[in-house]
Amino acid sequence: MPDQTTASVEGDLSKAIAGQTQTRLSALFAEQATWVFLAAVICAVGLSLMTDTFATPQNLFNVTRNFAFVGLVALGMTVVIISGGIDLSVGSVVCLSAMVVAIVMNAGYGFWTAAFLALAASALTGFVNGALIAWLRMPSFVVTLGMLSVARSLAMVLSDNRMIFEFGPDEDLLFDLGGGSTFGIAHPVIALVLLGILTSFLLKWTRWGTHVFAIGANERAAVLTGVAVPWVKISVYVFSALMAGITGILEAGWLGGVTTNLGQSMELAVIAAAVIGGANLLGGAGTITGAIVGAALIEIIRNSLILLGISTFWQGAFVGSFIILAVAFDRIRALRSTNL
Repeated sequence: MPDQTTASVEGDLSKAIAGQTQTRLSALFAEQATWVFLAAVICAVGLSLMTDTFATPQNLFNVTRNFAFVGLVALGMTVVIISGGIDLSVGSVVCLSAMVVAIVMNAGYGFWTAAFLALAASALTGFVNGALIAWLRMPSFVVTLGMLSVARSLAMVLSDNRMIFEFGPDEDLLFDLGGGSTFGIAHPVIALVLLGILTSFLLKWTRWGTHVFAIGANERAAVLTGVAVPWVKISVYVFSALMAGITGILEAGWLGGVTTNLGQSMELAVIAAAVIGGANLLGGAGTITGAIVGAALIEIIRNSLILLGISTFWQGAFVGSFIILAVAFDRIRALRSTNL
């Protein structure tokens, strides 16, 4: 026993010394998001040299706007993953939100009424997800997989599975929010920056954020310290659904029409963005910056396949490989830290 205690103390002492002697620069490069950012920059520079079209203002505008949609949903997904869960329903919630906006505005109501109802529908799906997971202790994978089908089915029922492209008197406002720009920056990108700052603040500087990390790191310990685990879990899934709902509204304005296949398989790209950015699928770790950078890298890869004339069928292979590599590096890093 004394030998084990001594070894434990020495291990803790080594970790403490390492933390004190670590510089800001070394700490920065220890973050997975930093390496993902560097990879995105290298890809962008390489594409600029290999093609004449990547660095054009129009293409850069399209790249930033497109990755903003994935990035917005990744904000909510990152929070869910940090809490130790997963949300496979986000793509369908994007579709449901967009469809509610389209139907309500098509009926002659104003944009703000439609947006409120769309976000309310999104929040309700998130609440149902969270309630089943927190109160009935059902696996998040199973619950959100079921909601993936339910939410898209509701969108089909509401629209009678038809495309809606007429949005009533506030049509121009919707189109400007989703497809417009300010100072050359697409409005979805501005929304991503603002909501990213808000989400980062909530995670780092509020009790709610502390509880989210605590639940993901050790749920049993969180319960023993008095954290209201069920309500925090419910709030996490509501937050994720709201991010998907906002994305649905913006996408409806960008596309100028809504179909029931909107957001299909989007959850895969969103999970990839969060994991590539450093979120730990086991919970307890993740950053908002990482999620945004991960979304940017995925969009740069997709754009590069198009510009280089490579079949977009390879996109899934690239993204899947990045996920496996990101998780592998995370596990290696975790094993090294436990052996210190």
